[in-house]
Amino acid sequence: MPRVGIRELRDKLSLYLMQVKEGKQIEITNRGEVIALLIPMKRKKVDKEVLALVEEGAASWTGGKPTGAPQPVKGRGRLLSELIIEDRR
Repeated sequence: MPRVGIRELRDKLSLYLMQVKEGKQIEITNRGEVIALLIPMKRKKVDKEVLALVEEGAASWTGGKPTGAPQPVKGRGRLLSELIIEDRR
């Protein structure tokens, strides 16, 4: 997997984004330490790192739009949507 520093990524962003679009993953480094991973949005293959996050319970996604929490959070007072509508008036 290719590694690229922040400065080089900034200078050649279009090139690296084209590579990601073609299916490559690119590690982003800051002074030699990997700080981020650029991956294509539409991939059928699931990566080990993503699987690890799902297994830990730190992430979940089925590929669709977010549906919200399975059990809505109960708040006190008025609904946020009501407050926003009132504020817009």
